[in-house]
Amino acid sequence: MAATISYAVGSLVWVEDPDEAWLDGIVAQVNGDELTINCTNGNIVVANMSKVYPKDPEAPPSGVDDMTKLAYLHEPGVLDNLKRRFDINEIYTYTGNILIAVNPFQRLPHLYDGNMMGKYKGAALGDLNPHPFAIADSAYRLMINDGISQSILVSGESGAGKTESTKSLMQYLAYMGGRSDTDGRSVEQKVLESNPVLEGFGNAKTVRNNNSSRFGKFVEIQFDQRGRISGAAIRTYLLERSRVCQVSDPERNYHCFYMLCAAPKEDFERFKLDNPRNFHYLNQSNCYQVDAIDDAKEYLTTRRAMDVVGISPDEQDAIFRVVAAILHIGNIEFKKGSEPDSSEPKDDKSVFHLKTASELFMCDEKALEDSFCKRVIVTRGESITKNLDPVAASVNRDALAKTVYSRLFDWLVNKINRSIGQDPDSKSLIGVLDIYGFETFKTNSFEQFCINLTNEKLQQHFNQHVFKMEQEEYTREEIDWSYIEFVDNQDVLDLIEKKPGGIIALLDEACMFPRSTHETFAEKLYQTFTNHKRFSKPKLSRTDFTISHYAGEVTYQTELFLDKNKDYVVAEHQDLLGASKCSFVASLFPPLPDESSKSSKFSSIGTGFKQQLQALLETLSSTEPHYIRCIKPNNLLKPSIFENSNILQQLRCGGVMEAIRISCAGFPTRRPFLDFINRCRILAPEVLNGSCDVITACRKILEKVQLKGYQIGKTKVFLRAGQMAELDAVRNEVLGRSATVIQKQVRTFFYHRWFGQMRMSAITIQAYTRGEVARCLFEHKKKERASVRIQKESRKYLARKSYLAFCSSAITIQRGMHGMAARNELRFRKRTKAAILIQCQYKRHIARRQFTRTRTAAIVAQCAWRVKLARRELRKLKMAAKETGLLQEAKNKLEKQVEELTLSLQHEKRLRADLEETKKQENSKLQLALEEMQNQYQETKTLLMKEREENVNKTGKHDQETKTLLTKGEENVNKTGEQVQETKSLLTEREENVNITGKQGEETKTLFMKGGEENVNKTGELVSLIQEVHVVDNDLVNKLTNENEQLKGLVCSLEKKIDEVEKKYEETSKLSEERLKQAQDAEAKIIQLKTTIQRLDEKIADMETEDHILRQQALKSSSRRMSEHPELPSGTPRKNFGTESLRKSQMERQRELSDALIKCVAGDVGFSQGKPVAAFTMYKCLLHWKSFEAERTNVFDRLIQLIGSKIENSDDNCHLAYWLSNTSTLLFLLQRSLKSSKDWKPPQPTSFFGRMAQGFRSSPSSANIQVDIVRAVEAKYPALLFKQQLTAYVEKIFGIVRDNFKKEIFPLLSSCIQDTKTAQGGTSSPVPVVNHWRSIIEKLQKFIDILKENHVPKILVQNIFTQIFSFTNVQLFNSLFMRQECCTLSNGEYMKAGLDELETWCQEATEEVIHPKSDITYDDLTSNLCPVISNMKAVMTGEDKSEVDSETINDAVLLEDTSSTPFSVDELSASQEDRDFAGVKAPISLVENPDFQFLQD
Repeated sequence: MAATISYAVGSLVWVEDPDEAWLDGIVAQVNGDELTINCTNGNIVVANMSKVYPKDPEAPPSGVDDMTKLAYLHEPGVLDNLKRRFDINEIYTYTGNILIAVNPFQRLPHLYDGNMMGKYKGAALGDLNPHPFAIADSAYRLMINDGISQSILVSGESGAGKTESTKSLMQYLAYMGGRSDTDGRSVEQKVLESNPVLEGFGNAKTVRNNNSSRFGKFVEIQFDQRGRISGAAIRTYLLERSRVCQVSDPERNYHCFYMLCAAPKEDFERFKLDNPRNFHYLNQSNCYQVDAIDDAKEYLTTRRAMDVVGISPDEQDAIFRVVAAILHIGNIEFKKGSEPDSSEPKDDKSVFHLKTASELFMCDEKALEDSFCKRVIVTRGESITKNLDPVAASVNRDALAKTVYSRLFDWLVNKINRSIGQDPDSKSLIGVLDIYGFETFKTNSFEQFCINLTNEKLQQHFNQHVFKMEQEEYTREEIDWSYIEFVDNQDVLDLIEKKPGGIIALLDEACMFPRSTHETFAEKLYQTFTNHKRFSKPKLSRTDFTISHYAGEVTYQTELFLDKNKDYVVAEHQDLLGASKCSFVASLFPPLPDESSKSSKFSSIGTGFKQQLQALLETLSSTEPHYIRCIKPNNLLKPSIFENSNILQQLRCGGVMEAIRISCAGFPTRRPFLDFINRCRILAPEVLNGSCDVITACRKILEKVQLKGYQIGKTKVFLRAGQMAELDAVRNEVLGRSATVIQKQVRTFFYHRWFGQMRMSAITIQAYTRGEVARCLFEHKKKERASVRIQKESRKYLARKSYLAFCSSAITIQRGMHGMAARNELRFRKRTKAAILIQCQYKRHIARRQFTRTRTAAIVAQCAWRVKLARRELRKLKMAAKETGLLQEAKNKLEKQVEELTLSLQHEKRLRADLEETKKQENSKLQLALEEMQNQYQETKTLLMKEREENVNKTGKHDQETKTLLTKGEENVNKTGEQVQETKSLLTEREENVNITGKQGEETKTLFMKGGEENVNKTGELVSLIQEVHVVDNDLVNKLTNENEQLKGLVCSLEKKIDEVEKKYEETSKLSEERLKQAQDAEAKIIQLKTTIQRLDEKIADMETEDHILRQQALKSSSRRMSEHPELPSGTPRKNFGTESLRKSQMERQRELSDALIKCVAGDVGFSQGKPVAAFTMYKCLLHWKSFEAERTNVFDRLIQLIGSKIENSDDNCHLAYWLSNTSTLLFLLQRSLKSSKDWKPPQPTSFFGRMAQGFRSSPSSANIQVDIVRAVEAKYPALLFKQQLTAYVEKIFGIVRDNFKKEIFPLLSSCIQDTKTAQGGTSSPVPVVNHWRSIIEKLQKFIDILKENHVPKILVQNIFTQIFSFTNVQLFNSLFMRQECCTLSNGEYMKAGLDELETWCQEATEEVIHPKSDITYDDLTSNLCPVISNMKAVMTGEDKSEVDSETINDAVLLEDTSSTPFSVDELSASQEDRDFAGVKAPISLVENPDFQFLQD
């Protein structure tokens, strides 16, 4: 075509370039067939005329929307038109009915909105700008109008925008169909949502693309009779099965394998996965990861997509279980077995993968191994089991992997189709085909061979369609096209798929022979196709072959052709997996007909590929095709980059150039009549006179040029290839001649006009010159006269100027002198006034400062006095609170004593009733005896005289005894009277003092009980004696009767006194409750007063701070004034006022340090060398900060509050022991360090705080303490008050710890006085120590361990245990006294055994429990552990007493436990004199703080 065109200098042409594909330029020189071209990029190229194409100079800058409208339809013209449209974001262009879509790699939302779809609805193809909506609308209209199914073939490389184009098509079809699914998602949305699943299992990385589809997808959108969408289906074709087992470097296998290896840990471990490098099916290539793909995220995305398309979680697990099984199958290697030509797993690793695969498939492991290593051959009468060698076993293994993966992919597609829903009644559909494009790589294997075969078939279908469209165009225009040849690629298709003799047939034949190799296959190809024009053998290879496809030549490597083409359908695999326990795996292998299941048959992948391809073409042939070719403008995937070479290759592979070649075979240039006349009318100007029509005008133009072979249709002029260039060449010649004539006439006109203008100019110049000369002469004279006048005026001006300057200078000097004198005077007056003002301000400042100091001192003195009064009132209130506590304690004791008196009174009443009955009986007996005596008196009168002397003697003795008894009775009555008087006095004293009343009430009870009992006993003795006396006369009887009456009166008076005592006790109880309420109110007032005092302290501190700030500001202002008047006398006093701010910063710093200290010691910082770290740290910090010597500080209050808050939880003995150790050690350090001022004396101890100060009696010398740690300081009142409070907290914690342990053992003590066997009525064996005593000992041991762990001082431990043992003895004694039934020999032995065990434990822990002694006796124990009982008779001490005397019990009293503090501060200090604090380490949290570095010194 190009050879017939003649080029002239100045012609615009396209020349080929290796980098930019094509460059435009201008012909600079013509030398035969060689053209010298100046390119627009500055290069000069020499090219042959046959390789140069003409360029249309009249091409629009924005290109044309249909490339059939191009004047020159060739590669550079098409490429240039696409680039011009791409530069203005016009990404769609027609080539006839073919739509070319260039991916812009950016969002263009205005092209796809609802308004745009509305514009294309019903518009004819070509009326609007090119768009996928136009293709979709055309297909939809044809389907509706003609009732013919349509198909839209979308092709192109991955990344060219096929998915977006498909989405646009389905979006428009859904817009036209107008039906949505019930769940709100349209059919096209469901189809698009299935893409991640299909891409995960059907896409892989290739050399050219990271996400290349290795299968074809045909989406059928089904419509009903009304044109509404009724269903959809996805058909997949040509899945590349061989990629499962063979992968070329640097490609990857399917994405799902790598996604599964990057799955979460749970799935990773469940499927027993490993790194992709360790799987045979993945490590055949060195590429494991892709930069743009995150396999872990893709795994989750695929999972979510499966949820969307309706795949259940169980089915998802089964799917990935199958994928994992395929990976494990690939790692099974085989070696030669023990039998000939047999095989078995190679090693333990292979056995592990075999076992894992069987577990994942849920089948038998041995059966799976046999299916790999053995083959069953079924004959007519029997079946023969044949062993397979390792190579055959590996082939068998790969066949299973490919079969399983292929069926898994088919299952996914079917599942997606079921989820989308199909319409079986649909009669028409529109299919959208998305399939991979033509591929040519450096290494091309069996996969590229099959893909290129697909594209050859599709290209043939495309060529037929294009040729058909050309024929329709020619027929419509009624032109002759019989001589136009159809450009076909059938020879390439016959070369590949012809039977027999095609490449696929020869490949199947080679695969059927076990001995065939790729060398023999290649040799067979060379022999068969030696003379074929489309087949050739490369020179440097012995096994490669080259096929000339429509898109170019591709060289294939045959090394893996045979392996990738083999696909065995093994019956053992079918039976094994069909019987799997996993229903999903079994569903992949449904039962086969009997004929096909008897033996294994070879299946060719190439043949199956060809059959699927034929089915696809049959489907496309049954529809009306439409084509969209997607173009990827650059490999960087970035916008605004247009790579010519890349796009040109895609145009060739996409068949666009082939379509252009088909067009060029006929009439590539087609112009409407008017366009042709407007372009070529210059060739025949006579046609413009209006005498002929457009057809005749066009024919005249063409005849005048003498063109041959053109055709004139009904509306267009059809030109053969190159004829438009010839017309342009002739047109350029005519334009050149016309331009020469026009230039001649224009130049003549210009020169005539120039001559006339020159002559007129000369005349005008002469006239102007004469006038200028006259004007110059006149001007000279005028200037001469003016210069004289100017000289005169200038001289006058200069003289006047000189005079005025002299006068001005004199005046200026005088004014300056006067001003300087005035300023000096003003400065002197200002300084004088400033000095006076400064002196005034300074004197006022001195006076104000003196007044402020006096006022501050007065306020401080008032505040101090008020604080003193408040503290004195506080102490009084605390004393009152303490007395209230004592009253409460006395009240409790009195209540207990009243109960005991009530019991005693009831007992006394019972005794009195018994006594009265006894008296009545005795009186009756006496009266009877008296009557008998009187009756016998007469009878014995005679005998009485004889026996007179003897009776006189006996009567004298009895009288003496009677007198003695009467004397004793009178003494008892006197004693009772005295006791009543004592009771009255005791009751009176109790009203005055409640504490004394408690003690005297106890004595009254005791004396009353003793007196009453003695009176009753004496009365009983007297009655018994009276019974024995032989009455002689009535005087004695009357006397005794009177005496009894007196005794009754005494008893009545005692009852009255007891009632009075009870009434007074009730009054006293009411008074105690009132005082308790008063004490509580006083305590609340104390707390309120303390809060008020703290607020006053804070206000005083704030006032002092404000005073300092005001003073500082005043002094700063005065200092500034002083600095403004430097003439002040040097003796003027000045003061540096920075100390107050420094003091304020120091206060803030001190507050921060105290916060850090309290935060540290608030936790458990432990012990160092047996000493509490917290106490040592607090002491060192207080000593370093000189807090002991400060007049006012709040650090002591904060420490006391900290200790108080830490002991609020009084149930944790370990926590309390820790703080007891710290507070006692800190008290010891304070006792050693602090010494009070001479002019300060602590207040007398009158209350609870007075008791806190009892420890300040004296301080031993601290000679034994290290000087660098503990040193004496002069303590101020806050430090001494802190010491008092700390003493009180030591005693309080001591009491809490002691009482807590008493509470623990109290329930056990009541059970320790009676043997359990005796209590149950059994006989007591030798007395063992039972659980109660053991529990007490265990609690004692646990308690002493807690005290040891917290390093409580030994003196505190000893005192605690002393009081605990005292409490134990008191409780045992009282229990025995109150429970007399327990006073038996067996219980005594039981309790003695328990006390012996307790004594044994005491001996083992002597140093910690009691003071060490050489020999501990029973008396020592009773005197040390229970001092109250040492002066009384111990119950159960004698081992030889069988029972307890009742008189001893009656003589005993209930004992009380003491709760006093058994130690003093001096004793505590003396017990710790030998403690060394030199090696104690401070807490790490404080040592790391630079402000606490002194703790390490």
